[in-house]
Amino acid sequence: MCDTCGCQLNPEHAQDSRVVEINRSLLAANQELAEKNRSHMEQMGAVAINLISSPGAGKTTLLEKTIEALGERYRIGVIEGDIETERDAERIRAKGVPAVQLTTGGACHLDAALVHKGIHQLQHQLADKRLDLIFIENVGNLVCPATFYLGEHKRVVMVSVPEGSDKPAKYPRAFIGSDLFIITKTDLLPYFDFSIEEASGAAKALNPKIETICLSAPTGDGMDEWMKFLAGLVNR
Repeated sequence: MCDTCGCQLNPEHAQDSRVVEINRSLLAANQELAEKNRSHMEQMGAVAINLISSPGAGKTTLLEKTIEALGERYRIGVIEGDIETERDAERIRAKGVPAVQLTTGGACHLDAALVHKGIHQLQHQLADKRLDLIFIENVGNLVCPATFYLGEHKRVVMVSVPEGSDKPAKYPRAFIGSDLFIITKTDLLPYFDFSIEEASGAAKALNPKIETICLSAPTGDGMDEWMKFLAGLVNR
């Protein structure tokens, strides 16, 4: 729950015209700054990817394996979003790439203003101020992050096998606004009642343009498709 996206509001006040107008103003201001973020990252030569998922879906693990595979080919930077701690940023730095931790102090998502600060902090760590890929790992949440554009070029939504294949139906906005759907932890499929067909079909019904990749970052299964997706963005 936070004070910047309206998720803390009492439902009986949800139609209050003052509240609606405030939320519209917040989103409009966020959109304006997000466009500046996008322009800034493009000036750095970077393609930005916003990763959203529930906590524990495997965002940081996927980034670690991505850096291991592509870190010598592309210049990669990471902006980490969490309510507290530097743990994820420390994991990324241990892989040899620059990372900035943004702690929201309770807010359930990153917004464009926070990411704006993160871009500048990230750039200060770079000798030539240039990157090929910037990953923005959003706060673990399938609700509020779906509302806030950060300036990313692509949005990727992730669901892990233990979460269940009903997540696209339950959290449609996250899938309507995303470019790619990654089903993670597929090595656990034998142990959970998860239907890839149900999950990918529901996502496609919500967003006909969305593509689905199934992978297990620890085993490497399906990672080639993810690498091809990233290479297509950098080399376009």
